[in-house]
Amino acid sequence: MLVTAVFFTSDTHFGDRRALRFDGRPFASLAEHDDAMVERWNQAVLAQDEVFHLGDFALGPAPERIRDLFRQLNGRKHLIIGNNDGPATLEAGWASVAHYAEAVVDERPLVLCHYAFRTWNGIGKGVVNLHGHSHGRLRPITRQYDVGVDVWDFRPVPLSVILARRRHGARRGPPSRAVLP
Repeated sequence: MLVTAVFFTSDTHFGDRRALRFDGRPFASLAEHDDAMVERWNQAVLAQDEVFHLGDFALGPAPERIRDLFRQLNGRKHLIIGNNDGPATLEAGWASVAHYAEAVVDERPLVLCHYAFRTWNGIGKGVVNLHGHSHGRLRPITRQYDVGVDVWDFRPVPLSVILARRRHGARRGPPSRAVLP
């Protein structure tokens, strides 16, 4: 049986010229941005892994370019729709597409949405909220984590690394690869 890891990410903004301006992304051109994002994704994620993309996958490129970028990325990919995800993104070939999801990973219940919540289902029972949209600009609250690429060295990350960051006070940097049995 193959070992499968589950990863989370958001706000890749493939093809979105604004991505070079906001948050000071360190890429000289949009082509360099998109190429680097694909490379970093595939360094972290293997073909058999699961990836939950919490919105704002792409904005701007033609539908065929969005499909091409999507096909280049490793993993079985799920989309939680963001405010910049148009019809071409929604039709790229995702394993699932939703505005909101609840899941259990590593025996940890999760609430997944593009947007950060002030409160969420199960907040008092240890449920974790993973979100994007804020590009690392929101002050974190208990059991809530921004999984956007701007926070995670422009690559998807496993839940174990996300949860460890706050416990250890870590800042930006490449995550280690964690796998699930």
